[in-house]
This record gives sequence, C-alpha cells and structure tokens, in this order.
Amino acid sequence: MYGSGNQPVIVLKEGTERSKDKEAQFNNISAAKAVADAVRSTLGPKGMDKMLVNTIGDVVITNDGVTILKEIDVQHPAAKMVVEVAKTQDAECGDGTTTSVVIAGELLKQSESLIDANVHPTVITNGFKMAADKAVEILNDIAIDAKSDKVLKTVAATALTGKSVGDEEETLAEIVVKACKSVVEEGKVDTKNIRIQKKVGGVIGDTYLVQGVVIDKEKVHSRMPTHVEKAKIALFSCPLEVKKTEFDAQIQITDPTMMSSFLAEEENTLKAMVDQIKSVGANVVFCQKGVDELVQHYLAKNGILGYRRLKESDLEAIAKATGANIVGNVMELTKADLGTAGAIDETQVGEDGMAFITGCKNPKAITIFVRGGTEHVLEEVERALEDAIRVVGVAIEDGKVVAGAGAPEIELELRLDDFAASVGGREQLAIEKFAKAMEIIPWTLAENAGIDPIDSIIKLKNAHEKKNAKAKYFGLDLDTGEAVDMNAKNVLEPLRVKVQAINSAQEVANMILRIDDVIASRRAPPMPPQGGAPPMGMPGM
Repeated sequence: MYGSGNQPVIVLKEGTERSKDKEAQFNNISAAKAVADAVRSTLGPKGMDKMLVNTIGDVVITNDGVTILKEIDVQHPAAKMVVEVAKTQDAECGDGTTTSVVIAGELLKQSESLIDANVHPTVITNGFKMAADKAVEILNDIAIDAKSDKVLKTVAATALTGKSVGDEEETLAEIVVKACKSVVEEGKVDTKNIRIQKKVGGVIGDTYLVQGVVIDKEKVHSRMPTHVEKAKIALFSCPLEVKKTEFDAQIQITDPTMMSSFLAEEENTLKAMVDQIKSVGANVVFCQKGVDELVQHYLAKNGILGYRRLKESDLEAIAKATGANIVGNVMELTKADLGTAGAIDETQVGEDGMAFITGCKNPKAITIFVRGGTEHVLEEVERALEDAIRVVGVAIEDGKVVAGAGAPEIELELRLDDFAASVGGREQLAIEKFAKAMEIIPWTLAENAGIDPIDSIIKLKNAHEKKNAKAKYFGLDLDTGEAVDMNAKNVLEPLRVKVQAINSAQEVANMILRIDDVIASRRAPPMPPQGGAPPMGMPGM
C-alpha cells in the first residue's frame, strides 16, 4: 500500500500473513476438503475405522466422524469451521456427522469451478441457500411416517450398521428402542435418562437392558446384605460423618472423663444419624460423600445396605428411577423422601461388585449394561449405542424417516436439477452444482464398499428416473452394487438427520465462500525464562 509521494504505508504488523481474493478462497476450500477427506473413508456400513493416538499415548479406535474430528488437532481456521459442523450435527441428531462434513467439502469443491469462471461468491451463496431450502422441502415430501416399533428398530439398526458391534445390530437395536420408549415424556425423549454402564468381560451379545439403575460401587461394609427386597431408598448429598469445623479449633481436655464424654458425644451423633434413617423405614442408603466407619457398623447392624462416594449424576439417576428425593441433611429425612424399588442386588461382575437397582415402578431413568472383550471395543459400542439412542429419540419426536443408502441424495439431485432450470439467472449454476454435490454420498458409499462409483450412480439415477411410487426409495445395495428399494430392505434414517446435515453443510460452505481476505498475525515468540538467555534466533536483550 502506498501513500502520497510513493512512500509505503505499513498498516499491518511485521510478519502478518495475508492472502486475498481467489487465493484466500482456494486455500480455505482446500483446508475444508482436507477435513472432509479425513473422515470420508469411514462413511457407511463398509467404512473403515481410524486409530487415533493422542500426545500421551491414549488410543481411540473409531469410525464416528465427530469423535475423529474432536480428537485430531485441526489448525487451519477454515478447517475448524467444518469441524464445528460435525459438532452441531452431533448435538442436534447424534448421527450423520460424517455425512454433513462430506457434503460441506463437496459443496466447496463444486464451487471451485464457478469461482474460476468468475461467478461472484454472493451469487454462489444465494444459489446454495435457495437449493438448501428446496432440498428440505423435497426431503419432507419424500419422508415416510415412522410410528411403529418395526420402523424404530430399523432406524436403530441402520445407525448401528458399520459400527464395531459385530453381528449384534438386531439385539442392540431392540434394546435401544425399548430404552427410548420407556423414557418418553410428553412426546419428548430425554436421552440423558438412558445411562450406559460398561464392564469389560463377556461379548457384545451379553449386553442387556436394566429397568432401573446400575451403580459401579461396592457396599461399604462386608456384613451388609447383598440382596434387599422391596427396597426403601434414602439418598444423601451430605456426608454421613461428624462435620469438621471450617476453621482451626482447639479443644482443651484436662481429665480422662472429659475425653470419654467427648468421644461418646461423637458416637451418639453418628448413632443418631443411623436411628433417623432406620426410624423412617429406609433399608438402603446411597451417599454422595463419605460414610464414617462407625456409621457403616451401625448400618450393617441394622441390616441396612449402604453405598458411598457416588457421582452426582448417579444420585440423580437413582432419584429419577425410584422416585426418591435427594436429602442434604440426615436429620431432616422423612418417609416422603424415600424411593422404592423391587429389589437391590449386589452382583459380582468380573472382579468388582456392582449395585443393580431393579423392579422400579415406571422408572424415568434406565440403564443399558454393556459387555465386551476389551476397553476399546466397549468404548466404540458405547459411541454406537449413543448414536442409535439419539437417532431413535429423534425419530420418535418427529415421526418422520427417509430411506438410506444414498436414496434421498439421488432424489434430491434429480429434483434440484429440475428446480435449477425453473430459476434461471446465474443462481441456476450454483443450484446445479449443489445438486451435483449430493452425489458424493452414494459415490463415497460405493467407493468404501469397493464398488465402481460411476456404475452405481448411473444405476441409482435410472431407478429414480422411473418416477413410480417407489422410485424415490431406491438406494445402493453395498453387497451387490445394485439399486434396491431401501424401504423394503429396512434401511431408514430420521428425516432430521438429513435436513440438519444439508442445512449445516450449506451454511458453513457459504460462510467459507464469503471470505475474500485472510489476515493471520504472526504468533509472538515465547518469552525467555526469567534471567535466562533469549531463545535461539532472538537478538540478545
């Protein structure tokens, strides 16, 4: 930049990097495409897994798009924006994270040729916005009503396919649907009320649903019962111990009788706690904090089962499942605060004891107890179940699903092409590119399954162009490479997953396309240690 008299005017700090116009746009597009390529190979039932090793050597093996993108340390600012798409998709739907990122990458890739042809980015973003709005309209038009258990099981099984759950999709899908249906309140599914408790051992097929809560804790005293029928449960957020003073206090004891009366008083206080618990009829105690050894002894003596140091979330789950109130002061416990359960069992699972709270009347918190051969398997099964739970919850809430396996994307492509012709003007070019970008999902599914993607797209288009009642449900059978009715083949996904994926992909693509100038400040060099020499490459002070 030059001022009068051709003197350079320095506006930006020395070392600032700046890229403008097409250079900035193509750099950003390349970064976004790189993120999409990082997760592309995980898409679909035949997708591969990624092994991620962090700086301290912890290993995660997954094909869950959002997990991969959260674990890898993305530096480029445009790439970070694409990672946010996956996080939003995960927060809204729980599934479709890879799909949304792959579509965002493809939209940007398709826009490159338009930028090269000097189509203004504003025209492209307007076209993409129109196309996305029309796409949502089309998706609603081709959606199928999802009320039956059969459809919900299909949705769950589709979400689990391709995850590392062996051949247990059917079993797990059934568990997920049961779990979601039992926590429905006023048409909403709060998936936080479905807890996943995992324990190494057995195989994935040993996973089962507990109509109650499983707590990974052992009873505090060996003489306590291991089985309590018709449990009356007291929940405490306070410790069952003598409170220590918050400030330093000294008690001067001058003779032995004072000492014994002081200890007796402490013992009486602790005994009074147990008497209070017993008097209201509680026979099981769960405590968030510590339990004094003397209290343990008195609880055991009275046949009361006790657990300590529970997480706050565990306590809240027990409260939801049993109808108990969490009490903050032992002496204020009343009968009305107690929760009820059919039985509480301390069961040995592997090397540890765990508390199973079952037989709750109308429990609003339930647990899926997951088994598996190794910690890595368990973690991936947990991620798969969380996706499936969220997806079934969304399907129950919206009551709408679409066929999977690339069927809605091909239908969108064909209908958006027709729509583009009716729009005219330069926006038509962007809508056509948006339509073309939809091909990336069936293309990637085919590629990941080792099928020729070009043949697959042609077969799908031929099937959809027949325009009969079932044409819109035809997706790609990844075993044969043929176009098959996915509604009949039980491959279904919630409508919200597709709508959210397309909307968020379009929004991030538009945001990246509107950037024409990237100004990156140079990072300040690290300060030298106090009194030490400056780091290498810095002039001496």
